[in-house]
Amino acid sequence: MFHKNIKLVLAVLISAWAVYQFSQGNIMNGISILLFAGIFILFYFKNEFILLAFLQLRKQNFPGAQKWLNYIKNPEAALITKQQGYYNYLHGIMLSQTNITQAEKYLRKAVKIGLSMDHDLAMAKLQLAGIAMTKRRKREATNLMAEAKKLDKHGMLKEQIQMMKKQMQKI
Repeated sequence: MFHKNIKLVLAVLISAWAVYQFSQGNIMNGISILLFAGIFILFYFKNEFILLAFLQLRKQNFPGAQKWLNYIKNPEAALITKQQGYYNYLHGIMLSQTNITQAEKYLRKAVKIGLSMDHDLAMAKLQLAGIAMTKRRKREATNLMAEAKKLDKHGMLKEQIQMMKKQMQKI
């Protein structure tokens, strides 16, 4: 919606307005306005379009998620580093259904930039392992699966890793 720097400027201006309200004795107005400024700060760290794309992806609505991601015109300028990682991660997951070469490019870029959650990084590496296995690169797939297994601390991807190991034995 807004560029990342504009969000910070708006948060500062709204916070200054809240300080003015506090100085005038309007405590409840000041608190409400500070909460409003908090929304801009939240959206600085968590891009609203990426959040909406995640919600659509959760519903398995790939065209809807793609629509929200298309609203981000220049991700390098409009997003902070971690958001760029998630932008590429989402594109990689959606393209893994149709175009694995493009998906691999996006997922590698997401892993290189970095993701803030370990299970997201594990999922990206597991997707890359599946792509490597499809392209008959067994050693790379094995390494990526081992890395994904290390990152999966809660065992959420345990079944998928086991299934991929069984498929790899057939190759």
